[in-house]
Amino acid sequence: MKKPIILLILVMIMALTAILPVRAGANVYPGQTSAQGAVLMELESGRVLYEKEAHTQMRIASITKIMTALLAIESGKMDEMVTISSRAEGTEGSSLYLYAGEKLPLKDLVYGLMLRSGNDAAVAIAEHVGGSLEGFVYMMNEKAREIGMTNTVFNNPHGLDDHEEHYSTAYDMAVLARYAMENNQYREVSGTKSYKASERENGYRVFNNKNRLLTQLYPYSTGGKTGYTKRAKRTLVSTAEKDGVELVAVTLNAGSDWHDHMNLFNWAFSGFQMMEIVKEGRINSIKDPFYKNKLYAAYNFEYPLTDEEADLVEQKTVLLSPDERWEKTGYPDPIGSIQISLNGERIGVVPLSFETEVENKPSFFKRMWDALFMISGVKDSG
Repeated sequence: MKKPIILLILVMIMALTAILPVRAGANVYPGQTSAQGAVLMELESGRVLYEKEAHTQMRIASITKIMTALLAIESGKMDEMVTISSRAEGTEGSSLYLYAGEKLPLKDLVYGLMLRSGNDAAVAIAEHVGGSLEGFVYMMNEKAREIGMTNTVFNNPHGLDDHEEHYSTAYDMAVLARYAMENNQYREVSGTKSYKASERENGYRVFNNKNRLLTQLYPYSTGGKTGYTKRAKRTLVSTAEKDGVELVAVTLNAGSDWHDHMNLFNWAFSGFQMMEIVKEGRINSIKDPFYKNKLYAAYNFEYPLTDEEADLVEQKTVLLSPDERWEKTGYPDPIGSIQISLNGERIGVVPLSFETEVENKPSFFKRMWDALFMISGVKDSG
């Protein structure tokens, strides 16, 4: 096999491993959940620690609004003023009691959306960010495809049962929450207990968060979103962090979701810890004379493991065969990888650079695209 093809395969494996959440065997959760569908995922690695009907499509109610809030935040328009339409004013269900012609910052609408679950805010956000409600729904589905929500269809920005084709899965919603939590502004909104909105004619609005895990019940809660409709029943996405372990739990159609989430979190926090498997920097374990003391790991790799699992982790180093022409043409980057497995299942890949590539090296994803462009013969104009 030619070296460019080997390099392409290596790059694509690392790209997919960096982007997609990872499933691996875990200790069996000793309890039960009241949910029809559920997932517990560690955020950094994407490891699924618990699942129940995780890929079954179900109605999701207002946890839809995580996507709505995320797109509003990513639009960069949070400080823009939004004029409320009559369509937004007339939205049924939970409401901020907006009225047509009223103007307020998009930021206020996003906080009202996430903390008070305002359906009128969802429509106002959609019309402003997407140009129309229908245009925003298109954006929602495009984003879902982009981040790997393969079993999700959105048809509105709020989750009301006004379309048959509006559903997701517990796993897809965990993928969405994991992606959203990489955005610091989303984290701030999701984890806010109370928000004082801008002044209006009859005084200030104060939005108090409906998420009881965050406000009352669970000291390690960092945020999330509640949901309910008559057809979807109770839905909940919540996040929590303790001792360096960060989790997201999703339950769909759950009769006792607060307790489900707390029990899942407590089980994971007591049984798993983040363990460093590969440390960023020089790799000293390579015996090959060409590569010895000349390889550099691009980043730390940590993974949630039980004490028993820590002894079952295996590492395999894969490197390109040395080529004397590299002295003139430059060394490939990445030049190899450390492939990490647990119980025979791959859980991660860390790219390796040759020593000459360590200083001022671009980001991993920049190197990934550079390699793809090099192989295809297309030059990067940027």
